[in-house]
Amino acid sequence: MATTATPVRDRILEAATRHYYAEGIRAVSADRLIAEAGVSKVTFYRHFPTKDDLITAYLSQQVAYAEELLTEKRAELAGDPAAVLRAYAEGIGALACAPGFRGCPFINAAAELSQPDHPGHRVVVDHRDWLVGQFVELLMELGVGDVRAKAEQLMMLRDGAMVAGYVGRTPQAVAETLTAAGRSVIGC
Repeated sequence: MATTATPVRDRILEAATRHYYAEGIRAVSADRLIAEAGVSKVTFYRHFPTKDDLITAYLSQQVAYAEELLTEKRAELAGDPAAVLRAYAEGIGALACAPGFRGCPFINAAAELSQPDHPGHRVVVDHRDWLVGQFVELLMELGVGDVRAKAEQLMMLRDGAMVAGYVGRTPQAVAETLTAAGRSVIGC
C-alpha cells in the first residue's frame, strides 16, 4: 500500500473520513468513495489495495490527531498533571457537544470492527492502550496509588463523557461532571 501522501490519496482519505465518521465504516462502499474523490477504481486501489487498508489509514489519521493534541497539551502544561487532566476533560466536553458530533470515532470503529484480527481493530486497541498509558503517567506524577486501575477507570469515564453530549448536556457540564468523577476516582 502506498503510504506517501499525495493529493489523490488525501482526497480519497478525506472522503472516507467524512463518510466513515458520519455514516459508519461498513455502510460506505468503495464505489461511493471513488465517485466522491473523483478517481478511477484503478487509482483508488493503487492507493488502498483493500477496504481494510483504507479503514486502517482513516483510523491511523484519527489516532495521530488525537495523540498529537494530548502530547501538545502535556508539553504546554509540563509539571502540572492535574491541569493536563482538567484540560483533557474540557476538550472532551467541547468535542462531545460540538455540532455534528457522532460519537468517538474509536468506539464507533470498535463496534463495527469487533474481530480482534482486523487491522483497524488493532489501531483502536493500540490507541486506547496509549491513552491509558498517558493516564498512568499523569497519575504517577500526581502521586496517586493503584495507577493502572485508576487509569482504566478514567478511560471508562472518558467513554461515558463522549455519550453525554448526545443527551443535551453543555460542554461545560460534560467537562465539570467528567472532572468531578475523575477526582472521585483519583481521590483528590
